[in-house]
Amino acid sequence: MRSARRSAGSGRRGGPERGGVTRDPNPLPDLRLIAGLQPVREAIRAHGAKLERVAVQAAGGPRLTALARFAADQGVRQVVELPRAELDRLTHGALHQGAVAWAEPLRLIPFEELLGDPALLGVALDAIQDPQNFGAVIRSAAGVADAAVLWGEHASAPLGLATFRASAGAVEHARLCRVPSLAGALTEARDRGVQVIALDAQAEQRLADFDLSTPTLLVIGSEHEGLGRAVRKTASGFARLIETRHVASLNASVAAAIALYESVNQRMKSGR
Repeated sequence: MRSARRSAGSGRRGGPERGGVTRDPNPLPDLRLIAGLQPVREAIRAHGAKLERVAVQAAGGPRLTALARFAADQGVRQVVELPRAELDRLTHGALHQGAVAWAEPLRLIPFEELLGDPALLGVALDAIQDPQNFGAVIRSAAGVADAAVLWGEHASAPLGLATFRASAGAVEHARLCRVPSLAGALTEARDRGVQVIALDAQAEQRLADFDLSTPTLLVIGSEHEGLGRAVRKTASGFARLIETRHVASLNASVAAAIALYESVNQRMKSGR
């Protein structure tokens, strides 16, 4: 691994502190921290030489050695080894699997840019507060349909380590749009000709009954409360996915994946 790294003490500043613990050689507080093997691997694949630094656990085994070599081969500016205790400190105890990276903040798409997409397909999240659900929806949106993810800046899970990890790195490829008010954004989208379909297990119409080849936003309610009153008022239609025999509703990320799959199928058949 020598050719793929610099030791933690060989950075521009810093080195081993008393007690033998090697600190991060050059803290990067203005950058976004990513943790976990797959999230870090996807960040390297997506950003390559634009990544400032990748750190792997010292003596962490062949998978981490391979990851460090991959980072160096992709031109990451600095690849270092750090003790596990230091990685724990950097991630505040979050599961990191011996790998972290520092990247530029995620680009959030302006809402006007999103509305300007003639083939718009997106998932709007109404107060999804579980980072696991948030990250899994992002993964489905990026992986199934290259769809946008839209959410309000209040009462939502943050774009943090847990969300990045739950997306398994898909957040690096995702189209993300955060708005001050989800209800306001959906109202504007509907008034400008975008189909706003709220998923509701009790709806009379199935999602397959709608023409999803037109610009569409699929709205998914929160884990506990479902769709809020203000958001429900913005919908141009309500749709159920499938008949659920033993549960009242599906997990938000599962619902997103099914709805996006139906949307992509329709668009493929229509040639759009």
